[in-house]
Amino acid sequence: MKRVTLFVKGNARHGKVVALYGSTISDVLSLASSKLGIRAVGVYNDKGGLIDDIALIRDDDVLFVSDGESCIDDQNEPMITEPLTGGHTDWLTLNVGGRYFTTTRSTLVSKEPDSMLSHMFSDRDAWGNKRDHRGAFLIDRSPEYFEPILNYLRHGQLIVNDCVNLLGVLEEAKFFGIDSLIEHLELAIKSSQPAEDHSPISRKEFIRFLLATPTKSELRCQGLNFSGADLSRLDLRYINFKMANLSGCNLTQANLCGACLERADLSGSVLDGANLQGVKMLCSNAEGASLKGCNFEDPSGLKANLEGANLKGVDMEGSQMTGINLRVATLKNAKLKNCNLRGATLAGTDLENCDLSGCDLQEANLRGSNVKGAIFEEMLTPLHMSQSVR
Repeated sequence: MKRVTLFVKGNARHGKVVALYGSTISDVLSLASSKLGIRAVGVYNDKGGLIDDIALIRDDDVLFVSDGESCIDDQNEPMITEPLTGGHTDWLTLNVGGRYFTTTRSTLVSKEPDSMLSHMFSDRDAWGNKRDHRGAFLIDRSPEYFEPILNYLRHGQLIVNDCVNLLGVLEEAKFFGIDSLIEHLELAIKSSQPAEDHSPISRKEFIRFLLATPTKSELRCQGLNFSGADLSRLDLRYINFKMANLSGCNLTQANLCGACLERADLSGSVLDGANLQGVKMLCSNAEGASLKGCNFEDPSGLKANLEGANLKGVDMEGSQMTGINLRVATLKNAKLKNCNLRGATLAGTDLENCDLSGCDLQEANLRGSNVKGAIFEEMLTPLHMSQSVR
């Protein structure tokens, strides 16, 4: 349904405000004939253009109906519609950015009595509103964004066409001080935003990603969610997994040589038999993970760095960790049975209740480490007193 104002042959007086329900121009002509008492044969806009499709008629348009003659005067000027004034009518016309809107004073005033529009039109010409040559009140704003605001003031519903940017309507609502509409728009904008996708990446998706990446390109997976994914036996060398979610992942026998797992979440993951040569796991969280039989030893001399990592309760039995950096890491209740920790940096490390039986700790730095309750049975080399001072 559209509301339009009809005039006869360009006569700017005694018009009729009607509701259009039809779907063709014939329906418009039939309605105009009935309301205006003429035999309507043509519908024109305010510039004299013949309208041949009802889709061209917009809400609040001013239309001129003729019985065959053009609605353009002798000077080729568009018809001038004078404002309807006087105590008998509440109707007025607004020229918003060059587009005309016909409405009532009560529509602009009643819905939002504290708004700018209400103050502009509550008292006649109280603001000294300027008018154009047609007598319409001039408002220098966007007509595209003003239309939803006017319709909201009419019926209290927020209806915005798909092609109209809600942010633009919101700015206009703020400008005119339509407070209740601002809340509706902010909610509509929020609901129109696509939901953030935090779903984990599957093995199939990641393999497709790997295959599409050139071997010489750095693969950045920083902050991605791989929670629970099966990444076992994959070649993941030198990939940046910084701050990624790898909790509960299956990384059995994966090649993570030189990978960056700084601050990554590996809690509950299974990395049994994985290649972790030169891996960077600074401040990572691997609490409760299984790293049995992993290889951290890099023949080239690049040492794995797990400084500050949370390794509470991990199972690292039988892992090769020569020269590994576990400085100030937490390995409370960890299983390190039969691990090779030659030359490892364990300074300040929490080894409380760790099982270090059968470990090789030759030349390992244990200064400042907490070995309370740790098990050192069947060690391959004797633990020198200077290695542990706590």
